[in-house]
Amino acid sequence: MGKLRDLKKATEAYWGEKISRDDLLAEGKRLRLEHWKIQKNAGVDIIPSNDFAFYDQVLDHIQMFGVTSTTSTLLTSTSPWVVVSRSLPRMARPPLMFLAWYVLLVRLVLINSSNTGVQEMVKWFDSNYHYVKPTLQDNQTFKLAEQPKPVVQFLEAKEAGIVTRPVILGPVSFLTLAKADRGQTVDPITKINDLLPVYVELLQKLKEAGAEDVQIDEPVLVFDLPAKSKDAFKPAYEKLGALGDKAPRIVLATYFGDIVHNIDVLPALHNLYGIHIDLVRNPEQLDTVVGALGPNQVLSAGVVDGRNIWKTNFKAAIEKVELAIQKLGKDRVIVATSSSLLHVPHTLASEKNLDAEVRDWFSFAVEKTAEVVVIAKAVTEGPAAVREQLEANAKSVQSRASSSRTNDPKVKERQAAVTEEMHNRKSAFPVRLAEQGKSINLPLFPTTTIGSFPQTKEIRIQRNKFTKGEITPEQYEKFIEKEIEDVVKIQEELDLDVFVHGEPERNDMVQYFGERLTGYVFTTHAWVQSYGSRCVRPPIVVGDISRPAPMTVKESKYAVSISKKPMKGMLTGPITCLRWSFPRDDVHQSVQAQQLALALRDEVIDLEAAGIKVIQVDEPALREGLPLRSGKEREDYLKWAVRSFRLATTGVSDGTQIHSHFCYSEFQDFFHAIAALDADVLSIENSKSDAKLLKVFIDEAYPRHIGPGVYDIHSPRVPSEQEIKDRVEEMLQYLRPEQLWINPDCGLKTRQWPETKAALTNMVNAAKSKLTTTPKKAPPPPSQQPCPSQSVPNTTSSPTWPEAPSTSQHSPQKPLLATARAPATSPPTQPQDATTAQVPSQAQRHQPQDRGSGAITYTRTRPICSIPGHRDMVSHQPCSKAGRINPVERQTADGDESMDGGHARGREQRRDDRAISVVDEIQRGYGLIREWQGREVRVEFCDEGFHHVDEV
Repeated sequence: MGKLRDLKKATEAYWGEKISRDDLLAEGKRLRLEHWKIQKNAGVDIIPSNDFAFYDQVLDHIQMFGVTSTTSTLLTSTSPWVVVSRSLPRMARPPLMFLAWYVLLVRLVLINSSNTGVQEMVKWFDSNYHYVKPTLQDNQTFKLAEQPKPVVQFLEAKEAGIVTRPVILGPVSFLTLAKADRGQTVDPITKINDLLPVYVELLQKLKEAGAEDVQIDEPVLVFDLPAKSKDAFKPAYEKLGALGDKAPRIVLATYFGDIVHNIDVLPALHNLYGIHIDLVRNPEQLDTVVGALGPNQVLSAGVVDGRNIWKTNFKAAIEKVELAIQKLGKDRVIVATSSSLLHVPHTLASEKNLDAEVRDWFSFAVEKTAEVVVIAKAVTEGPAAVREQLEANAKSVQSRASSSRTNDPKVKERQAAVTEEMHNRKSAFPVRLAEQGKSINLPLFPTTTIGSFPQTKEIRIQRNKFTKGEITPEQYEKFIEKEIEDVVKIQEELDLDVFVHGEPERNDMVQYFGERLTGYVFTTHAWVQSYGSRCVRPPIVVGDISRPAPMTVKESKYAVSISKKPMKGMLTGPITCLRWSFPRDDVHQSVQAQQLALALRDEVIDLEAAGIKVIQVDEPALREGLPLRSGKEREDYLKWAVRSFRLATTGVSDGTQIHSHFCYSEFQDFFHAIAALDADVLSIENSKSDAKLLKVFIDEAYPRHIGPGVYDIHSPRVPSEQEIKDRVEEMLQYLRPEQLWINPDCGLKTRQWPETKAALTNMVNAAKSKLTTTPKKAPPPPSQQPCPSQSVPNTTSSPTWPEAPSTSQHSPQKPLLATARAPATSPPTQPQDATTAQVPSQAQRHQPQDRGSGAITYTRTRPICSIPGHRDMVSHQPCSKAGRINPVERQTADGDESMDGGHARGREQRRDDRAISVVDEIQRGYGLIREWQGREVRVEFCDEGFHHVDEV
């Protein structure tokens, strides 16, 4: 991004038509030359090129390989945005600019359509950077751009007298990280043989341009790879390595983890020049990797942390390099950063306001290049060659270890006093629900927002004035109170059920809290790229964390005083506060999370004392903190992450409702951890996801309340009332009415007021409409409500998450239920797209369906639950005795079949001369037909769970 976010400013100026295309390209060239010269002047021997992108490196490869998606068809529109695009650079010009703007253009076009999705951006492994995910067609072809960016930028550096090593994303990682485009079925990795000729051509062009070496990144080697991806390495790199002198020497780079579990891949890479590994994250992999290298291969040792801002401990880093040299010799070891320096700020020189003591502990990108050179000189020329740097580094390391800024005995004493009881609510959820019904008294389908409301230009101006001391604290407080009054009034007009105060006083959901906690420091210019032109300035955890005084109580208390509606207190959870900061590297992250949890626990208790009966503790970063591989490390993480959340939230009474928010909707790989949080209400970002993802809440018998986002807040587009009602109907296929909350996807901070009011108006009206058409069902007695165990194990062994019990005491035995939900004899089935499913009317659901010749229809003749007091899923009226599920069979020419309601979740059939059996989950309220212990069984269920099992 440059020293002062130069690239961000230039790119956004270009988008705003304030500078020309040539101006932007010139600024990009200036920055590239400046960065190459910094490394050359520091003494770096191997300088990378093609590590610059106007938007995203993976996006560069998408364009370079000619990969397009179905969204390309949108550009046939006569939208004014498309007219603008006609003046943009052509592919024959430096290529990235066209596509970077093209993708943004597509996103702008998409806001006018409710039926199409935006280009997907996802986290780059477990970092806070986002990349654009490649999408492939079934008939995907690849073609190298006329002027490949790696070649263009290599020649640019060469012209300036700087020899570089181009960096490209490897073919296996590119395809493993890709997905099939909408409506396509291709497994991207099966396109490896189609893609390899493009890599061959690219490598040959780089060789022709004069490149001696090239770095090919294959970071997916740190994953538990699918067999197809793992198997693709051998043919791919046999082909690339066989190019010999026709291509540059290849160094294959991995980072963010170890590759020991994929070590059997390395023999297939012996024809490559070398391998790069991350020895900061996983130093223990050194011996295994060295033992698997070819006889002449070099090892690039990543010993300077590319992910964090701490000075490298030279002594420890040199020991790692010397160990590698002992095994391989000096001529086969390269000293390097662990990963790209994209993830750290530009230079410490820009930070003029940092405390001198703390500043001495940091190292940003420019400083890390110098660290690499010092370490290399120490092992090649001897310590005497860099004695001054080594001594200064040792003093910095010792200063940090012994500083009072780092160590707070009172915090450690409080941690030592934490008990198991402090991780548990006073009562199970059914008891809490009853108490909350008395204290909060909400209708069916309660409406709320996630927290923040639009932050206007005036709010930013006043905050800036207050920060600069241009207005007094009293003036600023009065301004904030007026903003809160306005937000409360708007929510009253909208008739929301649970209010928020709007968070006008908050600059950032982590920084705001960090500024009010001990143990944090903040920078002025330490920006890092999050995606595209968006940059973030993460806080830095430098020492033990505590809360000197309440952080949010004053504003929340004022909001409560001016409204009769329930008011939510809004906090950021301990894992998110940690993950969205630069954490300490001298103590385990679980220790830091516990300190944050104790500080937040005090805040939660104070909010309750101030009259706040609903408190939301957001944890959007919980999932992104998952270690990249399954196993003990991931289990341990989930254990301490859950314990931290519970420690923060369990100090309140049963009548106080705890909410949490997550910025995603896929929980399958760690659902038991989500359940173990024991939050009363869970809101999730779900508007861009298929409603079928909510099925996991049925499968796991999740008992508590859920607010899946009903519209996307990342776009200014206003959803219609009908659209929201339709979305709610979809959700009610997977959730009970009394479980469902109605809310947007996420906070509204970045939106404008007109679109915000319009969208919320439609949302509230949709909820009210559902309220008048959906009879309210009394919750079952507490004895019938499932609830996770109230204890959270505090051991180092794998966590034993409580099993989600059946929702009824009348359910069949667990072994049969487990088989019915996920029979060993049938693979996971795929739901059909919820946007295409045809939902039958209630009358249709109870009648045999004749869909013409060849159709097999499963219907039921009457409600299927015989448990007294239970209600039918379809009509929500009291259930009568079980009805039969009647297969209607007709012979077909093509073997096709259909299910009543159109909600079949995928089909497996066995056909003989007499019968057709379908192993499938039928729409909720119909039942299951499964194979169990060699027999076909029907499991019938209603709102309260599974009840009947009959052999078919």
